[in-house]
Amino acid sequence: MSYHIAVIPGDGIGPEVIRETVRVLDCVSQKFGFTLNYTQYLAGGCAIDATGKPLPDETLEGALASDAVLLGAVGGEKWDTLPSDMRPEKALLGLRAGLGLFANLRPAVLFEQLAAACPLKPELTAGGLDILVVRELTGGIYFGKKERGENYAYDTMSYTEDEVRRIAHVAMKAAMGRSRKVTSVDKANILESSRLWRQVVTEVAEEYPEVTLSHMYVDNAAMQLVRNPKQFDVIVTENMFGDILSDEAAMITGSIGMLPSASLGEGTRGMYEPVHGSAPDIAGQGIANPLATILSAAMMLRYSLGQEDAAKAVEAAVDAALFGGARTKDIALEGEAVLSTAEMGDCVLAALEGLA
Repeated sequence: MSYHIAVIPGDGIGPEVIRETVRVLDCVSQKFGFTLNYTQYLAGGCAIDATGKPLPDETLEGALASDAVLLGAVGGEKWDTLPSDMRPEKALLGLRAGLGLFANLRPAVLFEQLAAACPLKPELTAGGLDILVVRELTGGIYFGKKERGENYAYDTMSYTEDEVRRIAHVAMKAAMGRSRKVTSVDKANILESSRLWRQVVTEVAEEYPEVTLSHMYVDNAAMQLVRNPKQFDVIVTENMFGDILSDEAAMITGSIGMLPSASLGEGTRGMYEPVHGSAPDIAGQGIANPLATILSAAMMLRYSLGQEDAAKAVEAAVDAALFGGARTKDIALEGEAVLSTAEMGDCVLAALEGLA
């Protein structure tokens, strides 16, 4: 079996973490008897510098012709003064819209080995955390009508029933494979779009009688994630709320450098990227944590390529590397040895090759 992967290293630490991830993918594909063919494309700030556009046509065409897209990170201070339609982040929005990727899955898992890095009291996370944030990705305020005048500006949050319905189904199906509990987050006491959201999610939940659905206002959800995170299993919410809450969930697990994400559409093609950004302040220093990107690749193996055993092997290798004491700077406690990006990749590869 052979697959074509569109690889977009991007900006900042993106190329560094992608490099280690491709090494892991090459190892696991050889181990499990399938072939991965890669084509690299530009997107983000590097694409602006090279072509004048954050998302060149060639990149979107290549992504559409691939089985999956593996993305590093985009953006940086260098491009912060550009007009909004020319910012590196427009590449992400363009890829999501162009590929029809409406569901962003962000698992927030507290690894047992990194429990001491969690900023919450140990009693709040005893036994570990495993939260899945399902974020609607192509609607809401990020994609709504917007305008800037001489002394005013507005952004519009809008949703259709179909947009809410399809993301609700993704959340319910995900919950069926977990603890069968969904928390839908909105602001239905204030926003009309949230009232529609709550109504449609409730209707979809009736098709999944095994799943327990609850509703929570977004401000309360932000508080509850810190106060009692273990009450959550699957959180489903709209685009902007999901952007914020998934980053909060990431930080309560100890390090944003550990967390992967998958962006999915109707078919099997998806885009896979770490939750963290391009971190231009550490780019080129060889100290970035590649594990979030490696774990994103495991999600790619699972959701787009159907290689479940290979996905589990990558996840087990990451777990084994951590149990063996492998730490990059962002997850190391005082006194622990710190590995470089490449050295962490070496540890994951060694663990992967040692798996039966």
